[in-house]
This record gives sequence, structure tokens and C-alpha cells, in this order.
Amino acid sequence: MSKLELKLPPVMERRYKLVRELGQGAYGVVCAAQNLETGQEVAIKKVQKVFEKSILAKRALREIKLLRHFNGHENITSLQDMDVTDPQNFNEVYIVQELMEADLHQIIRSEQPLTDAHFQYFIYQICRGLKYIHSANVLHRDLKPGNLLVNADCELKICDFGLARGLSDTQTGFMTEYVATRWYRAPEIMLSFKSYTKAIDMWSVGCIFAELCGGKPLFKGRDYVDQLNQILSILGTPDDATLRRIGSERAQLYIRSLPKMKKIPWAQLYPKASPAALDLLEKLLTFDPAARITVEEALAHPYLEAYHDMEDEPSHDRQFDFSFESVESVEEMKKMIAQEVMEFKAQKLQQVNGTLPRPKESLPGPTRDAVVAVAREEDDYMGGAVDLDDELRMREQRR
Repeated sequence: MSKLELKLPPVMERRYKLVRELGQGAYGVVCAAQNLETGQEVAIKKVQKVFEKSILAKRALREIKLLRHFNGHENITSLQDMDVTDPQNFNEVYIVQELMEADLHQIIRSEQPLTDAHFQYFIYQICRGLKYIHSANVLHRDLKPGNLLVNADCELKICDFGLARGLSDTQTGFMTEYVATRWYRAPEIMLSFKSYTKAIDMWSVGCIFAELCGGKPLFKGRDYVDQLNQILSILGTPDDATLRRIGSERAQLYIRSLPKMKKIPWAQLYPKASPAALDLLEKLLTFDPAARITVEEALAHPYLEAYHDMEDEPSHDRQFDFSFESVESVEEMKKMIAQEVMEFKAQKLQQVNGTLPRPKESLPGPTRDAVVAVAREEDDYMGGAVDLDDELRMREQRR
């Protein structure tokens, strides 16, 4: 992509110089740029065609509001600037954030050697950021290596809040737009459990931890049924009390129809992992969400004791307001996005940038040169089913 293909609005052209493309997709394009006032390298994301569909407008509004709400936490990607071409008439939004070297997906797939010390620091930072998110009554719902940005000094930041939801959302509202990232999705989501909790994000942390330990995704299901089968083949068949909490009768009957499976010891899967690492993995990848470790408990786990400092693991001082989710009018969402942009720009004039804390120990961090170009593995299921029950029903109809 040439620089001309991402044209900044005049007000931004005076502040930023485009350097190179970082990536593009259905959402738009991301470029590295230089802040002409400070010399700092930044990432500019152009979210385009925002108002062609209601779902795109809602996702953009949600992302902007959550980035503003969490702005300032060291382990959550920061919002440095934001703009639109014309507050009265625009169809794209420009979001400026700090430039990171790579994402964790690239790091895991690269030739860069990673040690247990890397794993500890990465998992600690994920949990530290997630504690802040959960304390605001927000579920990220899309934690995966590709949504964890990493710098050469091993600083990690959580990004992409487009699928986030509030803890009190109804099941129907909770599942809206939820079509991606099957490999890291908690079993209770696929099985329509009667309630969803912060434990769904902790399952994703467990999947990420397992991927760090093994160098590849742990559960790579081709579809929902295969995903569940892979989980059961490692964790074993859940006990009867857990099965009774599955909201889908069809899914319950399916699991009960399978041969009873035994759990595979984590030490057998990851023989090089330490006992403390295996214990944390066990507590994260627990089938029953009620028994799964919380983010606060994970931070206090012996595996992370080298970094754990309760005084330096803040909670948010207020819960996030999801009331905007009820807005359906695209024009109304357009006004709300314009208002968010104007409010942020006014707020930015009063803010003073802080400094990020340095890591507590020196680790051989992954550099951009060490990250090899690797094709993204597809983990998004576009077969039409929204959960296991739906997929089983479709299979029955095809018989």
C-alpha cells in the first residue's frame, strides 16, 4: 500500500507523517506514522465504512468508549489521539495509539527463543490488565495472541474491545456478534450455560498460556463439535453436576452419548513446564467456570510471585456504562461517535503524559527482525452456527 492509499484528513496531516503499512482487513487499515510534534512513532488505524451497517457502527462506538474508559493502564493499549474528517459528515474514524513491535501470535510463531521467564511476564501482564478490565464490570470476550501487543522490552498490552460486553448482559445480548475466535472460547459459551461470568476470559488466558508452553494452539477445532471434542479429550468428561448446568439439552445429550473420557495430565502434554506453571494451567483450564481461577487469584499464584505486587495492580474506580448498547439508529451512533471524538480532544488538552514502569528484570525481548512473516491460521468459524446447540441441530437436519 502506498501512502496515498491512506489519506489523513487535513487536521491530522499537520500532526502526523505516514511511514508504512502495518496491516489491513475488513475494518480498514493500520499504518505506522510519526508524530511531527514529538517525533514519536505511533499506529494510526483508519476504521472505514463505519456506518454502512449498524453492527459496524456499534462496534466502533464500543471500541472508542472502552479505549477511553481504560486509557492510562500500562497493560491496555492507549488512546493517544482520535479524529474524523468532519464531525457533521464522516464515514471513517482515525484512531491513534502507541506503536508496538508485534503481537503475541507473531512472537509465538517466530524463531525467537522464549523462556519460562518470558511466559511468566507475559501472563502476569495479561492478568494485570484483565484485572483492571474485570473491575469495571467488563468482559473482553476475545482474548487471543493476536489481540496482545508486545514490544521488544516485553511490555504487553491488551487491545481490541470490539466484542466486549458487560457482566449483566442477557444471554441473547451477550451472544450478539459473537462469531469469532473459536479456539480460545470457553466451553460454557459453546454449551449455552445458564449464566456467563468473568471466567470466560480466564479460560482464554489458559489457552494462551498453553500456546506459549507448547508453541501452538491447544484446541484447534474445525467447528464447534470438534472444538468440544478436543477439549473433552484432554480435560476428560465433566462430572454430572457440571453437565446439568448446560443450558442446551441437545448439547447435554451429545456429551452423555460420548464414551467417558479420562483427563490427560498437563505434565504429559508439557513435560518441560515447571510444577507451578502446570498448577496455574490446571486452574485456568478448568471445565466448570465456577471452579476456574479468578484473575485476582491468578495474580497471587506462586507462578507469578516474581512480579505480583497488589499495590501495583490497580482496579478501576468505576464500572463501565453499557447503556449505549440499546441504541439502534445508525445516525444516533454517528452523533455519539462524533461526541466521543470531540470530548476526547478537549480532554487531551488537559492531560499530562505519564511514564511507563520498566520491567522488573531484563529479559531477551523479541525484536521486529526476529519475527518472521507467518500466515494467520484461521480460527473463525463461518459455517452459520452460533453455538454447539445450533450446530448439532443443523447436523440433525442434514441427516
